[in-house]
Amino acid sequence: MKNSIGTNVILTVFGESHGEAVGAVLDGLAPGIEADEELIRTQLNKRRPSGSGETSRREEDRFRIISGIFNGRTTGAPICIIIENNDVRSSDYEQIRTLPRPSHADYTAQVKYCGFQDYRGGGHFSGRVTAGIAAVGAITLKALQTKGIHISTHILRCGKAEDLPFRDIDTEIKALAGKDFPVIDDNAAEKMKDEIDNARRADDSIGGILQTAVLGLPAGIGEPWFDSLEGMISKAVFALGGVKGIEFGAGFLFAQMRGSQANDSFRTEGGKIFTTTNNSGGINGGISNGMPILFNTAVKPTPSIAQKQDTVDFTTGENATLEIKGRHDPAIIRRICPVINSIVSIVICDALSMHLGTDFLKG
Repeated sequence: MKNSIGTNVILTVFGESHGEAVGAVLDGLAPGIEADEELIRTQLNKRRPSGSGETSRREEDRFRIISGIFNGRTTGAPICIIIENNDVRSSDYEQIRTLPRPSHADYTAQVKYCGFQDYRGGGHFSGRVTAGIAAVGAITLKALQTKGIHISTHILRCGKAEDLPFRDIDTEIKALAGKDFPVIDDNAAEKMKDEIDNARRADDSIGGILQTAVLGLPAGIGEPWFDSLEGMISKAVFALGGVKGIEFGAGFLFAQMRGSQANDSFRTEGGKIFTTTNNSGGINGGISNGMPILFNTAVKPTPSIAQKQDTVDFTTGENATLEIKGRHDPAIIRRICPVINSIVSIVICDALSMHLGTDFLKG
């Protein structure tokens, strides 16, 4: 089982949904970077559930920094953050332990790990594991901010409700930082909450599309071919269980365009080269071109729903049905936003260190 990603700045996740704790280790980060515990707390709070539109499991997400931080700064040693699990109800999963939940990892985990996996709450496959990513990502987000690089994600679409796309990115990133429900147009928030609530009342769930912007990344970061910047970001984002699609810039809309419409023309002003449009999403040939990195992420509906569903019993090999009980999100689109910000910040730190050296982010 591989649980690490990165070349110079390496993230490792650990823990299970109903185990003692979850957490993350971040290795290779430069010394002297401020570890703002309040920002860590803020990131975890943004990921935590709230309101009727999300799971009733209420973990306090108290974190402990085990290593790598001294006197509020990174030491250069591996950073380890642990977050205890306290609000668990493992009994919810006893009756369905041999019944794989549709579109969950239950069946594939059973096959790959021969029944030895922790099945409670999805075990190591659970979204609960992303708490560690959100925690260590607060440190890399802070490191990038000191270099003028900012990352933000908002909910672009949920059901029939749509938000405005990024336009005035600098202003919009600042505004999104203070919002619990990350949308640019505040009117979209209530419409999206209605979509989520309608799904919940129907014992169903709903997905959405997120839009992420990376502002301030200089040109020249990334590699061609197999370590392209798109590839590094996509690999990290696809590690998040609910993600099923990603597109950069105009993405699949390129299929409707001609080259004269799709091409981003170059101009210069004050010695700075820029493009008049950003259909490429800030990346050419796998390398950043100095424009904002823009990409959309498709998040599937939460697979745990209360409706009766068809499945197969592991032990008998016979067809069966199940009705999932317990505490589940009718939508994870709000909660996954800070996780995407965090994991993308780790990827960007890794890419910067590969190009500019591991001490580029040094405090």
